[in-house]
Amino acid sequence: MGALRAGALAFLLLLLLGCLLPRRGPLRLVSGREEIKAASRSSSQPMSPSDFLDKLMGRTSGYDARIRPNFKGPPVNVTCNIFINSFGSVTETTMDYRVNVFLRQQWNDPRLAYREYPDDSLDLDPSMLDSIWKPDLFFANEKGANFHEVTTDNKLLRIFKNGNVLYSIRLTLILSCPMDLKNFPMDIQTCTMQLESFGYTMNDLIFEWLEEQEAVQVAEGLTLPQFILRDEKDLGYCTKYYNTGKFTCIEVKFHLERQMGYYLIQMYIPSLLIVILSWVSFWINMDAAPARVGLGITTVLTMTTQSAGSRASLPKVSYVKAIDIWMAVCLVFVFAALLEYASVNFVSRQHKEFMRLRRRQRRQRMEEELVRESRFYLRGYGLGPCLQPKDGAGEGPSIYSPPPASMLLREGESLRRRYIDRAKRIDTISRAVFPFTFLVFNIFYWVVYKVLRSEDIHSVP
Repeated sequence: MGALRAGALAFLLLLLLGCLLPRRGPLRLVSGREEIKAASRSSSQPMSPSDFLDKLMGRTSGYDARIRPNFKGPPVNVTCNIFINSFGSVTETTMDYRVNVFLRQQWNDPRLAYREYPDDSLDLDPSMLDSIWKPDLFFANEKGANFHEVTTDNKLLRIFKNGNVLYSIRLTLILSCPMDLKNFPMDIQTCTMQLESFGYTMNDLIFEWLEEQEAVQVAEGLTLPQFILRDEKDLGYCTKYYNTGKFTCIEVKFHLERQMGYYLIQMYIPSLLIVILSWVSFWINMDAAPARVGLGITTVLTMTTQSAGSRASLPKVSYVKAIDIWMAVCLVFVFAALLEYASVNFVSRQHKEFMRLRRRQRRQRMEEELVRESRFYLRGYGLGPCLQPKDGAGEGPSIYSPPPASMLLREGESLRRRYIDRAKRIDTISRAVFPFTFLVFNIFYWVVYKVLRSEDIHSVP
């Protein structure tokens, strides 16, 4: 019985093994096919952006941001263009201007070329700028600048498949602009913007402008308070030579034409009215001295204040400006009107001086006649030889008789009328001479500064 049980168990085990062995082979084949399919699927999936960036410019990529592209080879050509977002705050006292721009630079870095990623370009976070090489561009005539960080850093980094890099940044700049104010306020100023490399010589880095039409773009509808920004902008090169080497530099020149509407309303027209107001004294009676003197002094002081105000917003330059000539001539005219009344008043009072002189002469003649009469009477008493005149004056009674009072009055009245007529004639002549002279000055002034000088400025390249 024991042997039968052992044989039965052995037979059952063999049956079980025979049933299981044929089924295990197909299971292994199915699992192998699934592994092959999974591997093929994993190989066809694109690389994740993080892995791609680590491979392109990470620590394991071998990229070194401290070394420029084409190291020890040809210089890197950087193409620049500018978009002007706002242009304003042109200040004459400090001779500078404020501008808000989008500065765009583009260059080729072969180390950043890729094929593993399907997109033609990659827009990266601005924090990746620290991981790549960038040109050391700075503004040569910059006096102040700041970046914009609201709401994030206003920067753009884009990498293309062929290794081109586009770097854009928003800046607010205060740039120096030396001005020639000889024709102020009818002047045209030329302000430059210079882009230069600080550390790389032209053996390593060269700046170039983009195509001329796209090198400098201006926002649509851009206006300035006092100037008109001309459409033509001169692009050029300003290569700098220092002790440390030859450095690349490019520049753009902005032509700003001043609009004189503000100065016409605030300075030219008020000063013109003040000069015309000073001429009113020519029609006021010469006997009204307080009125004419008060009007003359008021116009002179007002013109002085107006002239000082015109110079308050301008630098202390050594040459004469157009506004200075205008203000100086206007001040001369109002001062001359005040002096004109002084001359009129002086001439009108000359008859009194003349009559006073005539009375003095008559008094002297009467005294001389009295002396002669006394000599005549003393000679009758035998005292003549003692009173002989030293100069051998004529002898004999010559008694002086003063003219009658009516004659004196008529003579004084005629003299007074004569000198008053002369004074009135001065006023009459001034009424025509002053306006005519000022009109001639205006014609000469505006022709010179608005026509001749303007043509000279426009002809300068």
